[in-house]
Amino acid sequence: MRNALKWLGRILLLLVLATAAVGLWKRDQITRLWAVNSLFDADRIVQNFSHMDRAFLSVPVPRGTGPVSPLPAGPAMTLPAVASDWITARNVTSLMVLHRGAVVHESYHLGTAPEDRRISWSVAKSFLSALFGVVIAEGQIASLDDPVTRYAPSLAGSAYDGASIRHVLLMMSGVAFDEDYLDYASDINRMGRVLALGGTMDGFAAGLTARDAAPGTRWKYVSIDTHILAMVLRGATGRSLPDLLSEKIIQPLGFDSEPYYLTDGEGVAFALGGLNVTTRDYARFGLMAANLGRYNGQQVVPEDWMRAATTPTAPTAPGDLQYGFQWWMPADAQPGEFFGHGIYGQYIYIDRAREVVIIATSADRAFREPGVKHGNIAVLRQIAGAL
Repeated sequence: MRNALKWLGRILLLLVLATAAVGLWKRDQITRLWAVNSLFDADRIVQNFSHMDRAFLSVPVPRGTGPVSPLPAGPAMTLPAVASDWITARNVTSLMVLHRGAVVHESYHLGTAPEDRRISWSVAKSFLSALFGVVIAEGQIASLDDPVTRYAPSLAGSAYDGASIRHVLLMMSGVAFDEDYLDYASDINRMGRVLALGGTMDGFAAGLTARDAAPGTRWKYVSIDTHILAMVLRGATGRSLPDLLSEKIIQPLGFDSEPYYLTDGEGVAFALGGLNVTTRDYARFGLMAANLGRYNGQQVVPEDWMRAATTPTAPTAPGDLQYGFQWWMPADAQPGEFFGHGIYGQYIYIDRAREVVIIATSADRAFREPGVKHGNIAVLRQIAGAL
């Protein structure tokens, strides 16, 4: 009888521990799901965008042990009058302007600070583009015209079966994907819940089977395409995205602070928008891009890749923004004018002719309103033109 009671006690203890463990697991899931649902609330968005690792799974992108590359100060510029109203109206959190490689304006707003590592959203796509150029040059990917399934075989039978790497770089995969951020049931928000609940991004991507068009026949901006590119990079190199980005891009640029990626439940980096970087380190990346891959005396990304990536080759609609390999250009882009762009107002804007790089981060909940996107570019152009 005594032995039976002892075993019963052990079983009950195991049940209690198991229940507690499940409760903790569910609590983490619920916390992340709540974070997604409240991420863009007016009273939370600014701090959320500076501290995404408080709510989501994340992994560091090591900056290495090398020295921090200098960002010299230049003569302080006077911003054009329009910039002050724009900073307020668009909830700008940081603004940095560089002219001829020197910082001529740096300001932080809405209670943010220089050390904040700010969510890139789709500016992360331009980082991945740069990484792609390095891996291509190293010969680890044979051709942009290879099918993505050559390097990511789990995509066989999905909507990406038959799409080439070039198609996906140009957002011409043809996959049916609803990117309406305001629709709870949209594909982009379903993907967000996969991320929040610790699911698998690779599995989500491989589960997409519907197409709007045959690969290579139509341009449509769909963020999941960038995750496919990350799958290709991982498959081609056998390495994780943070590891690759650290070695090939972050360390050569001499970042000041260690970036991090948000990840899914398998530790896979959220490549299409989950990179978090300080404003000054965004500037280092922008200077590299403005110099066509060269930074601090080193060719970090091949020049021919940077030229190809920032040339508008996608068949976007006339009069709309133009697109290259994960970089944007204005509809009436001047030679050497291009930018990385993320939702809610994140920009790395480059005007090579004027030798200007502008970093703007924002928490603009009205970013989808008519005229905002083109208005932002107009202000960035006015700032560049004031130098």
